[in-house]
Amino acid sequence: MKRILLSISLLALAVIAFGQAKKPIIMVVPSDQYCISRGYKMEFNNQGLKQVLPDYKTALQTDPDLRLVITKMGQIMADRGFPLKDLEQELKNLEQERAESSMLTSSSSGSEMAESPIDALKRVAKADIIMDLDFEVKRQGPQKYIVFNLKGLDAYTAKQVSGVAGAGSPSTSASPELLLEEAVLSHMDNFNAGLMRHFEDMFANGREVKVQIKVWANWGENLESEFGSDGKELSTIIEDWFADNCVEGRFNLSDATENFMKFEQVRIPMMRTDEKGRQRAVDTRSFVSDLRKYLNGMGIPSKLYMRGLGEAWLILGEK
Repeated sequence: MKRILLSISLLALAVIAFGQAKKPIIMVVPSDQYCISRGYKMEFNNQGLKQVLPDYKTALQTDPDLRLVITKMGQIMADRGFPLKDLEQELKNLEQERAESSMLTSSSSGSEMAESPIDALKRVAKADIIMDLDFEVKRQGPQKYIVFNLKGLDAYTAKQVSGVAGAGSPSTSASPELLLEEAVLSHMDNFNAGLMRHFEDMFANGREVKVQIKVWANWGENLESEFGSDGKELSTIIEDWFADNCVEGRFNLSDATENFMKFEQVRIPMMRTDEKGRQRAVDTRSFVSDLRKYLNGMGIPSKLYMRGLGEAWLILGEK
């Protein structure tokens, strides 16, 4: 009991600190393995390759144990001061958004953007952490116990920032959500410690995102074209902008050609001061929008596409 209270106190301090910038939002989602192994899946052809993705809506509508367990996990985290996004409600929001944006295309070329269901869900829910949950209720004679695997994933990068796995004590009468609560609480110290390390790293070194710079085929210029009074190549101008605007200049230009630049491990600040002196939270869109405005001032129009929360594409040459 003392360990649980200590864990709650430490995590509450992290939430208070994080809340000075942007309070972390968590969403509990069943793992791909849980959904697909039980037949809650969608299959489609992706350029000749068969792709299998989890069907969260079917899982929630047909698996009562899953709904109870997600509710209990949400309650456990809510007791620790974290705002929770409800998966079922966010799926409804996603369906509405999909209907409203089904005709969204590039105003110039008619190009459409494709997203996987989890990317679209992350974008709509705007969760900071995805709690990826896999569990199974097992039997030991007349008794039941639960085996679980819980991973904390940064929704911006899909990197695992915390994780625990274990099994609960057998019981003859406890329901699945109570079995999960008993099993998870004994491991929450380690899980919460992983979340705290992740939050501390973001404060010290910025949030990690990815940015891709692309060029419309009909632009007539490319990243080797020279701009500005000093005649710098556009790729150099963009790279210098990242060096000036990333936290401590931290980014990795992992690939580049005359038509493409791929920036990974881009560390963006958690907060910035706007033109009116107000402190505002920074996300991938606002960060890359600043680059878009900077290039527009040089006479370079561009189109900003968001691919999930943590990846942005800036396509140069037209809107």
